[in-house]
Amino acid sequence: MSVATTPPADLAPRVHSLNPGDFTVPTGREEEWRFSPTQRLSAFFAVDATAGFVRADDALGVSVVPMSEVASSWVPTDLPSAIARASVSNATIIEIPAQARWDEPVVIDLVATAESAYQHVEIFAGHFSSATLVLRQNLTGDVNGTIVANIGDGASLNIVTIIDGRLDTAYAMQMPVILGRDASYTGTLATLGGGAVRITNAVDYRAPGGHADLLCAFLADTGQHVEHRVFVNHEQPHCTSNVLYKGALMNAGARSAWIGDVLVHKNAIGTDTYQMNRNLLLSEGARADSVPNLELETGDIVRAGHASATGRFDDEQVFYLQSRGLSLEQARQLVVRGFFAEVLNDISAAHLRDELLARISSRLGIEALEGSDD
Repeated sequence: MSVATTPPADLAPRVHSLNPGDFTVPTGREEEWRFSPTQRLSAFFAVDATAGFVRADDALGVSVVPMSEVASSWVPTDLPSAIARASVSNATIIEIPAQARWDEPVVIDLVATAESAYQHVEIFAGHFSSATLVLRQNLTGDVNGTIVANIGDGASLNIVTIIDGRLDTAYAMQMPVILGRDASYTGTLATLGGGAVRITNAVDYRAPGGHADLLCAFLADTGQHVEHRVFVNHEQPHCTSNVLYKGALMNAGARSAWIGDVLVHKNAIGTDTYQMNRNLLLSEGARADSVPNLELETGDIVRAGHASATGRFDDEQVFYLQSRGLSLEQARQLVVRGFFAEVLNDISAAHLRDELLARISSRLGIEALEGSDD
């Protein structure tokens, strides 16, 4: 297969290839790797012959097939994803039939079969279908791979992805979304576990009228590096996108990076796009890097903008809660919980919101405080 290059929003060449040999080994000096902990991710830069694969528990619409039988429309854009695509033995396929209506969320647990594993999940939402999927991944080892969502014309797909687990693991994941005509996608990501995490979300519109919401809540603690990269490629007219990523860095040594790229092509008239990243530093010594990029090749659009903010607590909010009898620590933790409400409130299923809030609360220690006599 020939190698293709396209100019992303940061004006650096982006390689697309199924062949790992077409990618150079990252050194950390490259634009797309300069925020990444390349040493901690270095195991993903070479083939691991002993690696297992990630399987999915039985659920509606789920099947497992040999990777050789998968004809994906997605092509890797970095070395780890190319290695995973070429090395994974089995793929998890999730099919939502055309015009199907899945009223209840379908929960799918992704489980690695070895301490190090490759992953490929391919989701197909048939035209005019509607469904909500919940992908839960509890990291027990290193995972490298892809989750691809193919959304047919007129389909509506919500995906809630929860990444949790051991804080000494490495996790590299590509999450591309391919949208058909008038298709709608809402992706809510909760990144809570993993020690060295690099997640790349990409949206590709294949026809006019597509809509995508990318939402994320993430936590980082001492020793964790959590990196999210977003690339929204507006190639079609009259499409919309909304990106909202919120993160809380809890203690000294916590590190996060968010890089948001939006490219509006010349023919993508009527585009409506906005992206925002907000980071809350809960302690001295935590660091959050935020780099929004917006490139417009046409001025015939509805809206295009971006925003980024990194700061500490709102002292007025904390003071108000303390005046109502809460301790300083309780007030700080409840402010953090409220900070994520804008992301989690878009999850329609109440029990899913409760599960995510419970996980975040557990990491923040809120449950213990609520159960105390203070």
